[in-house]
Amino acid sequence: MTYFYRQPKIGLALSGGGARGLAHIGVLKVLEQEGIPIDFLAGTSMGGVIAAAYASGLSADYIEKEALRMARLRNLITLLDRSLPRRGLVEGQKVQEYLTTYLGDKTFEEMKIPLSLVAVDLISGQEVVLNSGSVVDAVRATVSLPGVFAPFRLGDYLLVDGGVLNNLPADVVRGMGANVVIAVDVSTGVNGLSRLLEVEQQGLPLTQLPLIIETLRRTVGIMEGQIMAYKLQEANPEILIHPALDDSITLLNGFSRAAEIIALGEEAAREAVPRIRQALQSSRPPKRNQR
Repeated sequence: MTYFYRQPKIGLALSGGGARGLAHIGVLKVLEQEGIPIDFLAGTSMGGVIAAAYASGLSADYIEKEALRMARLRNLITLLDRSLPRRGLVEGQKVQEYLTTYLGDKTFEEMKIPLSLVAVDLISGQEVVLNSGSVVDAVRATVSLPGVFAPFRLGDYLLVDGGVLNNLPADVVRGMGANVVIAVDVSTGVNGLSRLLEVEQQGLPLTQLPLIIETLRRTVGIMEGQIMAYKLQEANPEILIHPALDDSITLLNGFSRAAEIIALGEEAAREAVPRIRQALQSSRPPKRNQR
């Protein structure tokens, strides 16, 4: 007679947060280095972008190199459509083409790690969990920040950023079958609004459009924070990682600080490693006999 343990299944939920979401890369780097496997992934907005890239089989180091490359202003500009659509500042076609370069025409069924992405349907007003069909289409949907990106039509849905109703989908990854849920929150607190006002009062040239985008981001962010607190109580993740991203990191400057943001994600994940290992140990089921 021998005894064996069934290894707990680990789910990783990555929140939205614009450029602050680059911290997720640092978290993934540490989990890789520590040999902590991810069995399920769920993400919203920027968290969805990182989750999709990792689930497709790209390494954390590779994602980091690409993020640092795209963080350069001249490269970011290539993702902006030249014509303004009727329902957002950015059409999103260039973003979709960029995503296709790395994800191709892969479907969710072809992901190396089971993946779910969160969006919100403007027609029904309901949260939509995307876990089948085109991954690129789902990523395009989950990043559709209202007022910035045009909503994305997918079948009968008209989809916008999942953060509107579920910015940190810990409940989604739990529902996928995770015994231990690691949730990473990179959202901005309400205190970040003071930083926005400081920039606005400076009256700097060429900042009007970024300020409009940042105002939209913060407006949605206040609502997201209230809903997220409630959803986290329900999902009750075993581990909550909150990288020390100060409120000065915004859409106005976030991508230019990519290396710093990724490093802060690494730091927060390293501090969480002992708690993760303890949670895994505590979640082991009772011994089972094998004759």
